[in-house]
Amino acid sequence: MRSLPGRSVSAAAPEPGESMARGQHHTHEARPVETLLSGRNLCFARSGRTILEAIDIDIGPRQIVTLIGPNGAGKTTLVRLLLGLAQPDHGIVRRKSGLVIGYAPQRLDIDRAIPLTVARFLKLGGASDPRNIERVLQEVGAERVAEQQLSFLSGGELQRVVLARALLRNSNLLVLDEPVRGVDYAGEAELYALIGRLRDTRGLSVLLVSHDLHVVMAKSDRVVCINRHVCCSGVPEAVARNPEYVRLFGPDAARAVAMYHHEHNHRHDLAGAPEPPHGGDAKRT
Repeated sequence: MRSLPGRSVSAAAPEPGESMARGQHHTHEARPVETLLSGRNLCFARSGRTILEAIDIDIGPRQIVTLIGPNGAGKTTLVRLLLGLAQPDHGIVRRKSGLVIGYAPQRLDIDRAIPLTVARFLKLGGASDPRNIERVLQEVGAERVAEQQLSFLSGGELQRVVLARALLRNSNLLVLDEPVRGVDYAGEAELYALIGRLRDTRGLSVLLVSHDLHVVMAKSDRVVCINRHVCCSGVPEAVARNPEYVRLFGPDAARAVAMYHHEHNHRHDLAGAPEPPHGGDAKRT
């Protein structure tokens, strides 16, 4: 996992609830919204094969943005471009000045022959104060594994430790590539709930890459569906009803999204416009 410095940015984000298929255009101006990280017209090819084509994406303050798409859609490549780990053939990536990114890659290879406790792993990430290590491990619910060997942790425990490492760097954007890989179904829901709490308590933004459509979309503020290009984007309900999404994942996936409750202090209509609450907590089903 890496923490990446920022560069100055000046960009307008799309409308909060927009859901656009490829080739559709707005007839109104988008409201200017501060973005932490954005990509414009990102294109990337290797060996004559197009991997990404004309990708636009924005991540705003305190947002959970989920990047979805079938295998081979270019999700991890897009993340690498946004983080500066690879350079686009065309397009530009902008980062807000002072942005600190905590990155959890899809795989964290650990040599079992090397003795490395969780506490030592976190110290290698730059943490010098044991109290800070204890604090962040408690925050992610992993305080009991501090002296355990990293290589012996379960999938869920390891993901919590990786999150703790990002928090030690005081990141204001977490980029999590398949954060529930190797975690059982119950553990998935717990990790997504933890990510939501971190956003709320720390004011973080989160970019998630995931295949777990039914759970992760219900926990997201915005969803961007790609298959080399942006197929559709917007609030989860709008994306789940978009013909491009249904074509890629099938009608059962769209119905599964509708089965999950997404609690907010407000709610959106399908166009993304905020609606007033109706008698207490608003829930979407």
